[in-house]
Amino acid sequence: MADGRVERGNQTRRTVLQRTMDIASVDGLEGLSLGKIATDLGLSKSGVFALFGSKEDLQLATVRAARSVFIQEVVQPVRDEPAGLAKVWRLCESWLGYSGRRVFPGGCFFYSVSAEFDSRPGPVHDEVAQIRGDWTRYIERLLDEARLAGGFREQVDSTDVQQLAFEITAMMELANAHSVLHGEAVNYERAARGILARLRAATAAPEELPERPPVDFTAGRPSA
Repeated sequence: MADGRVERGNQTRRTVLQRTMDIASVDGLEGLSLGKIATDLGLSKSGVFALFGSKEDLQLATVRAARSVFIQEVVQPVRDEPAGLAKVWRLCESWLGYSGRRVFPGGCFFYSVSAEFDSRPGPVHDEVAQIRGDWTRYIERLLDEARLAGGFREQVDSTDVQQLAFEITAMMELANAHSVLHGEAVNYERAARGILARLRAATAAPEELPERPPVDFTAGRPSA
């Protein structure tokens, strides 16, 4: 019986967090309310309060749940690929697909909540900043692994790697922002073309990279 209660509690937590992730990606983390979530989902308010305790606890749990989804959607599909700029490109494909398919209705979850909490100190700000920093460092790490594997046409150093990571991230996030604001999927293709051009100019093995984006990022299928 105790195990059954624990599993019901875990299921309720998953249900609540799926809802809060969707809401926060559109309305922000400040748009979350324990009482409203309980009403929306037809759950006991006391049960939801027992799981999260406070609005801040709910916000932090939502951010951490979104991180798990992000890793599953973006990082896991390329984790076992061999080091090189082709792996970096496939990571970018995963990210553009994650945003374009609207895994979260508001586009990239972390782009949305970063703008909300970038100048607001506190635990939620720190959690979001840590996750954003981890993502940037992951891209830099893959680029550095490509460098050590001889993947660059010319000799580069850590400063070059950081600059390239910045440019790649900027193009992906601009595609996300414009697509969400204007509802135009073409922004993903433009970002993909820019990233590919940058990587093909840098790589020692251009044949390992496509000449043009091969997928429809809003559907995750090959382009016509």
